[in-house]
Amino acid sequence: MTASLGVAVIGAGMAGKAHAAAYRAASTLYKPTLPEIRLISIADINEELGSEVAARYGFERHDADWRAIAADPSIDVVSVVVANFLHREIVETLLTAGKHVLCEKPLSDTIDDARAMADAAREAEDRGVIARIGYSYLRAPGIAFLRSLIEDGRLGEVLHFSGRYWTDYGCRPDAPMSWRYQGPAGSGALGDVGSHLSYIAEYLCGEVREVSGGRFSTAISERPKPLGAVVGHTRGNVSDELVPVENDDYATFNARFERCVGTLEVSRVAAGHPNDLAIEVFGSKGGARWSQTNPGQVEVILHDEQDDLAGYRIVPLGPAHPGYAGGWAMDAPGIGIGQNDLFVHQARAFLEEVTGTPEAESLPRCKTFGDGVHNMEFLAAVAESAAQGGSTVVVKEH
Repeated sequence: MTASLGVAVIGAGMAGKAHAAAYRAASTLYKPTLPEIRLISIADINEELGSEVAARYGFERHDADWRAIAADPSIDVVSVVVANFLHREIVETLLTAGKHVLCEKPLSDTIDDARAMADAAREAEDRGVIARIGYSYLRAPGIAFLRSLIEDGRLGEVLHFSGRYWTDYGCRPDAPMSWRYQGPAGSGALGDVGSHLSYIAEYLCGEVREVSGGRFSTAISERPKPLGAVVGHTRGNVSDELVPVENDDYATFNARFERCVGTLEVSRVAAGHPNDLAIEVFGSKGGARWSQTNPGQVEVILHDEQDDLAGYRIVPLGPAHPGYAGGWAMDAPGIGIGQNDLFVHQARAFLEEVTGTPEAESLPRCKTFGDGVHNMEFLAAVAESAAQGGSTVVVKEH
């Protein structure tokens, strides 16, 4: 096993901080013990923010230019957590430099760039360099438990799926213009939180076959120009000048999956719902649901219940459920695992693969760039459906 690993994060915004904190904590999870993790650099063009995040999470330094990370031989592993349109150049440069890369979703802002990145990742893997995409919600014990209820037959034949991901970071008209509000139809709420909901749906329901009923809405058509840097979803000082929003605040569509059909809905203008991911699966023997609002529990109904006790029962998640036992200092029922913890599991899984931990002894592997391309093709089919008035569009087979 490697004696030590040097780690860097490119991007110091909200998700960048999640990656930084995750690398700091990854060594505390599970067995076998990881090699020494050296926290070397946080890169961000915003020097004040980058320096603050580096100091906060114990990284040795801040770099204003990400190229310093690519050129540093002491750095082995890099998370790329910046605007989607920047991913390709950064990732390809890092892979050429021999760095293992964990890239945030979606893989890029265009399918052509995503496919090129997947080609670069396959070439890098031939040289022993690993590139993976972070699908953090696949680390949620509640979602993994829903999948086990499906696969072991306790829910019976899957009848249909319902999923929503409502957020409110864009619900106020004074939220400043940023890269999140720019780009083609489908790159807004659908590309941001819909990319999560779509891979969760496939994880539970099997590969998507076709989509229909696509509909987009841009609820707030103009936003003020910021007077300074926009970090994450924060609001700040803005000018009086308004500029047009280019993509979707809201999206909904239907899908046919390998196992069932379903309806998916996403929003960034759902006031009062800061991070409301909710999924529900219905089967011939019962149903189950999970919500990010209460991530430490799953609700289950089974038809073999007594009539006077029929209804959803609350199941506290604990060591009996996937992705829970042995990882945390307190891995008892009712403790719960939140969204920040999912990034720690993700970082741990990536580091295990980089260090050569056998797959049978590791957390489930992170997804490939090929999976990232498929996710973008799924969402592109939704955009095509919406552009054609909701028509049915077949999704390219993965």
